[in-house]
Amino acid sequence: MTSAPAPAPAPAPGNAPAPRPRSEGPDQRGPRPPHSGNRNRPPQGGNKRGPSRGNNQARRTGGRPSHGTPPTKVLPAYLPEAPAANVVRVVPLGGVEEVGRNMFTVEANGDIFVFDVGFQFVSEDSAPGVDYILPNTKYLEENQHRVRGVFITHGHLDHIGGIPFLMSRFGNPPLYTQKLTSVMIQRRQEEYPDVPALNIVEVEVGQNMTIGNTKVQFFPVTHSIPDSMGIAISTPYGNVVVTGDLKLDHDNGIPTEKEKKVWGALAAQKNLFFIADSTNAERDGFSMPERKVHDTLEDIIKTVQGRLIIGTFASQFERIVRIIEISEKLGKKVVAEGRSIRTNLEIAQQTGLLTVKKETVISAQDINDYPPDKIVILSTGAQGEEFAALMRIATKQHKSIQLTPRDTIVLSSSVIPGNEIAVQKLKDNLYRNGATLIHYRSSDVHSTGHGNTGELIWINQQVNAKFFMPAYGYYSMTSCHAKAVEQAGRPRDSIIVADNGTVIDIIDGETLNVHKEKVPSAPLIVDGFAIGDMQEVVIRDRQALSKDGMFVIIATVNLKTGKLRKSPDIISRGFVYLRESQDLLNQARLLIKKTVEDSTQGMNPVDLDYVKNNLSDVMAGYLFARTNKAPMVIPVLIGV
Repeated sequence: MTSAPAPAPAPAPGNAPAPRPRSEGPDQRGPRPPHSGNRNRPPQGGNKRGPSRGNNQARRTGGRPSHGTPPTKVLPAYLPEAPAANVVRVVPLGGVEEVGRNMFTVEANGDIFVFDVGFQFVSEDSAPGVDYILPNTKYLEENQHRVRGVFITHGHLDHIGGIPFLMSRFGNPPLYTQKLTSVMIQRRQEEYPDVPALNIVEVEVGQNMTIGNTKVQFFPVTHSIPDSMGIAISTPYGNVVVTGDLKLDHDNGIPTEKEKKVWGALAAQKNLFFIADSTNAERDGFSMPERKVHDTLEDIIKTVQGRLIIGTFASQFERIVRIIEISEKLGKKVVAEGRSIRTNLEIAQQTGLLTVKKETVISAQDINDYPPDKIVILSTGAQGEEFAALMRIATKQHKSIQLTPRDTIVLSSSVIPGNEIAVQKLKDNLYRNGATLIHYRSSDVHSTGHGNTGELIWINQQVNAKFFMPAYGYYSMTSCHAKAVEQAGRPRDSIIVADNGTVIDIIDGETLNVHKEKVPSAPLIVDGFAIGDMQEVVIRDRQALSKDGMFVIIATVNLKTGKLRKSPDIISRGFVYLRESQDLLNQARLLIKKTVEDSTQGMNPVDLDYVKNNLSDVMAGYLFARTNKAPMVIPVLIGV
């Protein structure tokens, strides 16, 4: 098993990279208003060791204060030359070190193909104010004249979310996908009216086509959203097969005939390189089929007494469609609560996934016109989102829906890692209303869209490619995937566990060359209206402000004498409550006066920048010593 980057064998003639140094699901949540960007996870602060942030060095020096460490020298980006004719190149730009911001490139026959353009949601703690994280497209921007097309495997945001922000950066090439995904992408583009129009080409599974110099085939995969597909790129040495997210439809671990037919058709071909989903590679066995969830939900809808509220992901099209069909058959009315669910119901009807009588779906305002036993509410917010419909219902803030002890709530979703506290809060609030709660730990009301190791091994053996790269997951997931297929019999040296930016060349269909250098892979961020590289100084300042607040000093200095004209004003935000900290403030004012006057002694003219830096260092140390907090100290000195 190869863990990239690794020492690179001598490249094939004509393929030697220039010796330049390196530089660096998902819920269907709707986007914020138009803006764009990308980021890398900022430093996490660590233990408190004093206020060493910016110029707040918390140290006293005999001379001028330090202005921080010198800026790191920016090295030129590693952008290898186009591969030779006998080389097939694979470059993961995102999605092999995280769940989200999926983007891969495959190069063959002089063409570059891009797979998925996703984003990743960001923790507010790790990057305050950042909206989304995007893959780095520098490599594609430099090679956009060779990009022949973008393939979108399915419609989840970790695969389509980056499209409005990134497509124009590398030439806005044709985008190939199936009908449902196409409609979802177009709906999302409406949120960004200023971006260039997309050239979307709708394809069907089973279809073969030639794009540029390359033959491409599309095949169906099973996932939690319809119109999910994999793509096989033909090269002179065999196919490069990319699955996107997937699982198997099976009966007690035995794949269905449909699955055997799909993967059997690929098995009959010569396959060179295989890229597959790793999201559930840390789970053994086989995942639960979605149809078992449908059966459970049908039984609940039939037998529950009182009103039924079902919280689920808006992207679970098949599940939502099935719930509506069952409700309509039983003469019940459906209320859709949540913008993303209403939008996706419209898309389901537009694409023919759902045919429903007009009177079946009613508004929340009409809910009291029908007996509670005849009401099924489909709601967003099963992850405990503060302003989603289900949380507003649970906290009695919904204007039309009030819970009663006769209500039954089904949380038809698992808990996304990181949402545990929010979901627990949601459950507590639901129980406070006396309602009955059914969730995935107590009943079969949710199934994952990703295959467990039993499914992944079976698929890997069917494709039987010469080389394999696990993808679509954190490094722990891709590593577990690699270990599972190795233990199942795949040769260790045929597996590549890659990082984002790793350049993998397959030479003559036989030899792997994993480049030592990586192409630019530091994430981009969407921050308000801006798209750009991670601005670590900005993120670090936001973290400091969110953690310990700010302490602003406003003082007027006589430029001739260096004395303060009056007692300094102090503004505190997020640090201490001023009315209860009078002793601290009085001592601070005395120290400010002394520091300014000591710093200006013998100075003519007065250097306000020097005084500010000295004042910042001294006050940071004082405040930390008094409070064990390290607020951002901002001196504002006015010379008169």
